[in-house]
Amino acid sequence: MSKITVAKFNIGQAVSHRMASFRGVVFDIDPEFKNSEEWYQPIPADLRPRKDQPFYHVLAENSETQYIAYVSEQSLMPDVSDEPVRHPQIELMFEMDNAGDYRWPSIKMN
Repeated sequence: MSKITVAKFNIGQAVSHRMASFRGVVFDIDPEFKNSEEWYQPIPADLRPRKDQPFYHVLAENSETQYIAYVSEQSLMPDVSDEPVRHPQIELMFEMDNAGDYRWPSIKMN
């Protein structure tokens, strides 16, 4: 029987990294590690995340730049800053609702 994985974070949710100084918005989720060994192996062994957990694609930012991050669930926590994320691709993927949350754009039917 296969194990069902439930992601802790949702697409459009603002998150912060537990150890690194960045935050961002989730735009995709892998139910388990789907990146390359070339990405995984340089992480120090004592910090290397387990592969059997959700991994998140994040439109990320720090004080210097914006980028895309691939992050394990164990490394993330909800972002509670209430500040908008300034990544330039956010406007291409999401719209902000009245509560300040990121949502997929509404489809308008004629």
